[in-house]
Amino acid sequence: MLKLHFAPNSRAGRILWLLEELGLPYELNRMDFHPKDLKSDEHRARHPLGRVPVLDDGDVSIYESGAIVEYIIARHTDGALKPAVDSPLYPEFLQWFHYCEGMVMPPVNTIVVQTVLLPPERRNEEALGQAQRLLSRALIPVNEALEGKDYLIGDFSAADIMLGHACFMSNRLGCVADDMTNLKGYVERIAARPAFQTAINA
Repeated sequence: MLKLHFAPNSRAGRILWLLEELGLPYELNRMDFHPKDLKSDEHRARHPLGRVPVLDDGDVSIYESGAIVEYIIARHTDGALKPAVDSPLYPEFLQWFHYCEGMVMPPVNTIVVQTVLLPPERRNEEALGQAQRLLSRALIPVNEALEGKDYLIGDFSAADIMLGHACFMSNRLGCVADDMTNLKGYVERIAARPAFQTAINA
């Protein structure tokens, strides 16, 4: 059985969401988002930097959320949540799948560091403001791409697992402007999915 090493309010939520969407059986090792769990010798043996998610599948252990999403779809489905390579939607799928970590999550990471993780006396308002502006700009193409669509490539796909989770987090951080109506509606649709609710409340 698949075993997911998980901490709340992290990228591990993507993997739990995916497993729920696919209806795959799994075991959850829930840890606190705290050094006592993530930086323990036990967890560092799974991930050298003490991060989540980590997925165990028999003799396979793999980390990095995007890699885990691709692994699960390739090894445990018959092509679910991903267009065929020869589909005209495939290039767009790949673009949004990777846009998440390339463009959206770097400023999200900085915002979380500057508003949550660092003590107030170590926070940098200039770094925070720059990250907020970068994130707002990065979300504009997503808002435009969602015009007339429920999901990024039309039907729900693994690109939504990656980027949809990031958009939800961006909205929670107050960085999705009210005039981004397509993106606001998208976040609402993501949040209403039962599998997402299970993952976000875990």
